[in-house]
Amino acid sequence: MNTLRTTILLAILTALLLVAGQALGGQVGMIIAFGLAIIMNFGSYWFSDSLVLSIYQAQEVGPDEEPKLYQIVQDLAQKAGLPMPRVYVIHSDAPNAFATGRDPNHAAVAATTGLMQILSHNELTGVMAHELAHVQNRDTLIGTVAATIAGAIAMLANMAQWAMILGMGHQDDEKEGSGGFIGALVMMIVAPIAASLIQMAISRAREYAADARGASICGNPLFLANALYKLETGNQDTYMPEAESHPATTHMLIINPLKGASLANLFSTHPATEERIRRLQAMQI
Repeated sequence: MNTLRTTILLAILTALLLVAGQALGGQVGMIIAFGLAIIMNFGSYWFSDSLVLSIYQAQEVGPDEEPKLYQIVQDLAQKAGLPMPRVYVIHSDAPNAFATGRDPNHAAVAATTGLMQILSHNELTGVMAHELAHVQNRDTLIGTVAATIAGAIAMLANMAQWAMILGMGHQDDEKEGSGGFIGALVMMIVAPIAASLIQMAISRAREYAADARGASICGNPLFLANALYKLETGNQDTYMPEAESHPATTHMLIINPLKGASLANLFSTHPATEERIRRLQAMQI
């Protein structure tokens, strides 16, 4: 069900991009929007992993530097039938983790030092199983594509805003009436909001799916449920400047580090932690 929902949402997001392009620039605008999406998705496909690892200043580690973390990831990868991903550590007190990479053969998982400090062995196993589930479900690529299309729509809206400020398009309006202008204005306001909502809905659906698959990989849903409780509490008392500076990357993290995100679940990249825990606990029954 989550896969079908994600597919539908991605299709709607793509259609919204084309409609926005057409509304803001006619046939030419739609072609520009399509070309913009292709270029941005190409760049995201090849470079998103190195970019996000650089943003969070992640350092690659091996069995000698972080034997506990490395061994957990290695054991889980074998259970899941996945190639061994690269393992990274982020020196941050904020407890969090993420997975990245365009496919399972080019995947990486990262955990903060704060995460490793507050979690037990079983809880850390649950978190890394969740991240490997993202890799197996190819959520790292899906999330990047969704974020890229939403970003392209926002760029189109910004371009239209500057065009209006500079007075472009007045001659067309005089010939065609105000319908084109009003349509473009509405699309300029509505399209970015709708795109963000769809992107966030995709992100929430993939988090639920990764929770369920991660519980299956590690063998006990309570490992992750207990970890999520600690992460939710721990993130209230810590600060993650990288996430604050690059909010577009927060959908990758296992829990949203931005304060106040839980106040408006509709605008959050993550489901409510309480609901995630409830679903995991229900799997144990």
